[in-house]
Amino acid sequence: MRDIFNTIIFDFDFTLADSSKGAFECINYALTSLGLPTVSQKEVCHTIGLSLKDTFLELTKGAYPTKCDEFAYLFVNRADKIMAGLTILYDPVPDTVQSLKDLGYALGIVSTKFRYRIESILKDYNLENAFDVIVGGEDVLCHKPHPEGLLMAINQLGSSRGNTVYIGDSIIDAKTAELAKVSFVAVLSGVTLNNDFKKYNVYKIIKDISELPRILRN
Repeated sequence: MRDIFNTIIFDFDFTLADSSKGAFECINYALTSLGLPTVSQKEVCHTIGLSLKDTFLELTKGAYPTKCDEFAYLFVNRADKIMAGLTILYDPVPDTVQSLKDLGYALGIVSTKFRYRIESILKDYNLENAFDVIVGGEDVLCHKPHPEGLLMAINQLGSSRGNTVYIGDSIIDAKTAELAKVSFVAVLSGVTLNNDFKKYNVYKIIKDISELPRILRN
């Protein structure tokens, strides 16, 4: 029997795609331009999903709060040139998205990544029309884990919180769903481990999104 969900909203980075190579390049470009030390790939991966301001504060341990805007400007300028080409959509995504559409689900994306960048990446994979709504970082005043973006997407889809499930790879995503009062499926395609989700109300924990058609109908 079909579950109560009719709407599926995804995070983007580490849920649908791996943009860590581009993030690493753009973050270190911005840090170097500011005369600050570079950071490791591992450090970068643990900031993916944060806003650019929070990424900078996290990586610099809050030592240069007045440089947040300059960091963001430098990051975006570099990302506009290279990010799409350095982002890889996970292999199961195209077929899984099509399966979910065939099953009648409304699909959306809510991410701190800019909407225009997500649209550009999806276009490279011929998925520009696969999602009914995309809410990016430029569309909201408050970034995740604030629920503004997730609630905006639900409203635009004409759905309800009770009929929506949010799919994400991080604790930030889990907190976002919790604050929005939306069911959450944790996907282990990022750097967050299974046990890290245990303190949150998680509907299911899955290896990658290929499992969604099965678990949402059981």
